Amino acid sequence: MVRFSNFSIFRLTMNYHYITIEGNIGAGKTTLAHLLAKHFNARLILEQFADNPFLAKFYENPRQYAFPLELFFMAERYKQLKELVHTKDMFQSITVSDYLFTKCLLFAKVNLPEEEFRLYQKLFEIINQQLVQPDIIIYLHSPVSRLQHNIKKRNRVYEQTIADEYLFNIQQAYTNYIKQHNIKTLYIDAANADFLSNKKHFQVILDALEKDYDNGQHFFTLP
Repeated sequence: MVRFSNFSIFRLTMNYHYITIEGNIGAGKTTLAHLLAKHFNARLILEQFADNPFLAKFYENPRQYAFPLELFFMAERYKQLKELVHTKDMFQSITVSDYLFTKCLLFAKVNLPEEEFRLYQKLFEIINQQLVQPDIIIYLHSPVSRLQHNIKKRNRVYEQTIADEYLFNIQQAYTNYIKQHNIKTLYIDAANADFLSNKKHFQVILDALEKDYDNGQHFFTLP
């Protein structure tokens, strides 16, 4: 008699080998990424945002530091994600990431003036063609008031002056992109999400990942 662990059974039926979690600043992307990676014994890719030397300077003077900020982010994200292209048998394992490479373009659209954005976009399009795209995106949507609550709670000094308008503009950039590109997306109402303490919230995500979906948005609420 052959015995399989729950993880082995899951892997035999898993439709998604590269899962990306996205959402606005403070939406809970990294927390959920950690939980999923632990649950599925998956490879975890986390954005190294703290390594960007222009981040704190950007929040103090956005106009001066936006372009080097976004260039640095794009270079670092590419360096991380390009490894997926060269990894042998990547489709025999699961990878969870807490960012989508297209995040570069969305933030640049909000942060850069038109001429700089057009240049940035050309660079992005060249690089993006070289990367593996995720099988599915989990998008965490929270109202700006909840985002601000989470930002204050995690207490990163350089984030404490982020304006509601900025968060709203980022939110719009994400939702417009997902709608326009018909990406296979689990759209989670995360207004009251507590994936760490509420097992039912995390279970909604696990149950959703057991199903196959057409391209487009598929909406879920948390109990």
